[in-house]
Amino acid sequence: MPAAAARDVESLEPLSDEEFAAVALAADPDPSLDADAVSFWELTGAGPDQRLPEWYMPTPVGGRPVRGWRRRLVILLIASFLLIDAYGLCNIYGWVSFG
Repeated sequence: MPAAAARDVESLEPLSDEEFAAVALAADPDPSLDADAVSFWELTGAGPDQRLPEWYMPTPVGGRPVRGWRRRLVILLIASFLLIDAYGLCNIYGWVSFG
């Protein structure tokens, strides 16, 4: 980025919410694009099949599989919450209570 462009951006006053809304509403909703316009997907390297680009929300890294008594504990905990919900009891805020 040229230094002159950086100075111009820094010297600008910040827009208020009202000014920003007025600029956004005055903008053309269907602007004509130049023939040499570059797609957002080409710039980021993400494909259009991805919902979010990798730089915004990367794919989570898988942990170790839960085995043995820990797996039984996890299954028991999930099953107990499902059973409490099936009986119509509330377990959101701590103690189990009706409704």
